[in-house]
Amino acid sequence: MANRRYCQLLLACEDVAEADRIADALLEQYLIVCAKQIPVAAKYWWKDKLESANEVQLVMESAEDLFDAVEREVAKLHSYDTFALQMISLGKVSHKAQAWMDQNLAKGSPVK
Repeated sequence: MANRRYCQLLLACEDVAEADRIADALLEQYLIVCAKQIPVAAKYWWKDKLESANEVQLVMESAEDLFDAVEREVAKLHSYDTFALQMISLGKVSHKAQAWMDQNLAKGSPVK
């Protein structure tokens, strides 16, 4: 797609099973083209307490125009009341990777 803006999406998940479930759903709907899982040790504030947990960070490749559809799908599947889906815009993507992404991503935000 001409002029499409690509991005990486970051999402912390409770465990590998949740990360797999979310990645599979997003891939099946062509909302992402790739998902990588990275184990992380997290520290964060929750309900006025400092917490820590072992989580799985999903690093996903997508397009900016699909963010809202990704967020809607994650909201259906994620176990956290407050999940943090973050988008990092990519300034450039190699030509072959761009063609691969274009072939394997939904054509825009109307995906429901």
